[in-house]
Amino acid sequence: MSDFKNMNNDYMIRRSQVVSPKPVSGDSNNSKTNVTGPSFNDVLSKIKSIDHVKFSKHAMDRLSSRNIELSDDELGRINNGVDKAKTKGVREALIMMDNKVFVASVQNKTIITAALDEQLKDNVFTNIDGAVIV
Repeated sequence: MSDFKNMNNDYMIRRSQVVSPKPVSGDSNNSKTNVTGPSFNDVLSKIKSIDHVKFSKHAMDRLSSRNIELSDDELGRINNGVDKAKTKGVREALIMMDNKVFVASVQNKTIITAALDEQLKDNVFTNIDGAVIV
């Protein structure tokens, strides 16, 4: 019985040596480094406060394949259109701007697809519960 007791204590000693919080000398991986800068919560709050519209991969592909370029002013107008749709309770919006049309998920503030006026003929937009002209 005493052998078991000694074995258990020996295990505990070895276990405590393995998980010792003391860094091994010369091992830079175990030493603590002081990280300066904003906390994770600060960064997350900043990201959440940037309330600009995003573009899905599909929308980015459409913009590229249809040679649609957007200025900062146009991005602001789209963003305002999504905000207006949100205040009216719209979930999926058709946003019309000049000769461009966008379908947006209002809740996610994400543009789903984009088209120019020449691609609009004979097109049907489904699952839209509101339209905004900006």
